[in-house]
Parts: sequence; structure tokens; C-alpha cells
Amino acid sequence: MLSPEDSLRLNVLLKQDLQALRIDEGKMTVYALTGRGEARIPLNPNCPEETYLRRVRETISSQVLGVPHGYPAYLKRWTRMGHARTESLGSLLKLGESEALAAVVHASGLTDELASRAWWLLQSSEHARAMLKREAVVQGHMGRILADFLIEFLPYEENHAHMVESVRLVLQPGLIDESVREELWKKGQRRSAYRVGFLKTNPDTLPEAKAPHRLLEELAGPLTSLEAQGNPYAAQLLRLLESRGQIYLDTVRHALVKCTDQGVVVHLFEALESYFEGVRPNARGHRRMDVLLAEAARLDGCPDDPDRQRQVRELLEALPTQYRPLVESLLVFGSLGEPLLAPIFGNTDAVGSGLRHALEPVTAGLFPHLDRLAP
Repeated sequence: MLSPEDSLRLNVLLKQDLQALRIDEGKMTVYALTGRGEARIPLNPNCPEETYLRRVRETISSQVLGVPHGYPAYLKRWTRMGHARTESLGSLLKLGESEALAAVVHASGLTDELASRAWWLLQSSEHARAMLKREAVVQGHMGRILADFLIEFLPYEENHAHMVESVRLVLQPGLIDESVREELWKKGQRRSAYRVGFLKTNPDTLPEAKAPHRLLEELAGPLTSLEAQGNPYAAQLLRLLESRGQIYLDTVRHALVKCTDQGVVVHLFEALESYFEGVRPNARGHRRMDVLLAEAARLDGCPDDPDRQRQVRELLEALPTQYRPLVESLLVFGSLGEPLLAPIFGNTDAVGSGLRHALEPVTAGLFPHLDRLAP
């Protein structure tokens, strides 16, 4: 049992307007956020500390959830997928358990107010990223607070894939000032992970200047005409030849040349899938670059979709013969995706120059088409 003093104080606390609660095991202290402000209860254990802390949690859980066993830790994967019930999120913040807190920050029903309470409980980059995936938080008071935290933490982030995700999330509209955005872009010259974050969030508004493709003026007429008729291949090729597309492709080239981490490469290919989604030939994805290149060279777009085949033919007929290789390159990029990486990453954990060497079966076939579209 708890000491009489602790039992009384905890029961009084739990009957107040409790909003969040955490337990500092090192200091043996319970901290609480209530409608009247913050409260603190020093614990006075009358048995081994580990046993006493378990009894404290049982007391709290009995009051909050009506059961003594607290939040089931075996639901860790489930709750990190955002499946915690919305109506129980407020109660989970009162348990003083890390897994319960994780369930809240990953919940699809997270609100700005709950995010504020969760942030009071624990400030971490993982929780900040999880909460910035929810529109209610991005649009609320906590959005800029979490974004500022991630910006400050970026220099200390060791996981490159987390860098990509942090940059992607803070680039959402309204979270950071333009000066901060430009500074992130400049730092991306040395940290390619930052640039990949830009590719995933702002592919058409990258903070860089570049002239359009030299063929844009000649091809803009027929491409614009086909785009107006709803041809996605013409629209995508026009997008690539414009200044915004040239900047995008240069950024892709930079990321491929500088890549040192498998997680960043996966993010890059996810960004490419999203950017070229309108001209993807199929949903299954290629696992071999030679097969992908051979299919693109046939210039039929999508063998299983007559409409797509017709649209590719219309684009080919609208272009002068000498420029038809542009369509082949467009189809190559439209077929790229994360499945291409699986056979490579399944057999190596290489990083740095070793990773770039391992990727050569993909990049050797891709760079000529990249050079064609963005010379």
C-alpha cells in the first residue's frame, strides 16, 4: 500500500481538474498539470522504489481508467499507427506512462489542446514529428512551437531519415518564416537530407533560380495545347521543362550524387513517386532497372491502359521526331519508385560512397535521362 500521506495527496489530486500527469522516477515525484496550474507531489516510499512506483501507477490508473493495470504496453505498434480511440486521449495523458503518451501523440484524433498537454509532459523530436502530421495541430497554436523545436534540434539529429521528415513537416504552410526556409535550403547544400525534405513538401516552389530548358520555347505551344485537353504526359513534360521543373531535377541530381544514407534514398524515391504520380504506368512498381528502361523505350506508356497508350501517342505525334526521346525519359522517371531499392538494400547496409556504389545499377541507367531532361 501507499504511505497514508501519498495516498491522500494523490487521491485529492486525481479528483481535481487534472489535465496531464508525469512521474519523475529519479526524483520520486509526481508532477501534474491542472486547470489551476502545475502541482507537485514528492513521494515517500515505504518499500523498494520500483514496487512503490508500480503501486502509484495502479492507484492513478484505478482512478483514471477504472482498472489498475494501466495502459497495455503490448499495444505499442498499434498506437504508433494512430489507432488510439479519440475519446480516451485525454485520460491517457493522466496515467504517467510513456506508452500512453506515445498513443496520444500518434493518434489521428489529436487536437491542438491535447498536443499542448502532451508537449508539457515530454518534449522530444519524435513526438514533435508525430504531432505535426495532424492538421489540427499544424493549424493550431502548437504548430509553430513544434516547428521551432524541430528547427533547433536539426543540427543534433543523428538519423538522416528523421532529418528529411523534420524538414518536410516544418515546411508545411504557416509554420516557419521565409528567412528560415531559405536558411534550411542553404544548409541543404551540405546536408542533402534537407533538400529531400524540400522535394517531398515544396517540389514546385524550391527557393532556387534556374533558366527553363532550352527547348521550352519551341515545345510550349503543342504541350500547352495537349495539357488543356487533359493529357497528363504533356502536362508533366511541360512542368519539367519549365524553370520549376529544372530546379526540381537539379535537386534530385544533387541528392543522388551526395547520398550517404539508405533512409534518405528511400525518402527521395518516395518523393519521385509522388512528383510523377500522374504518369505512373502501373501501381506495382519495378524491382529491376533494366526491365524499367526496356519498357520505357517502347514508348507505349501503359500496356494495360488504352487511354494512357492513346495519351502517349498523342504526345509523340505532337512533338518533332528529334524530341521524342524526351518522352522516353519522362516514362523512365514515371516508373521510378521505392521497390527498385528493395533488392539492393536487402543485400547491403552500406553507407557513404559504398551506398552510392551499391546504387549504380539504378543510377547508371537513370543519369542519362536526367541529363536529357535537365542538361
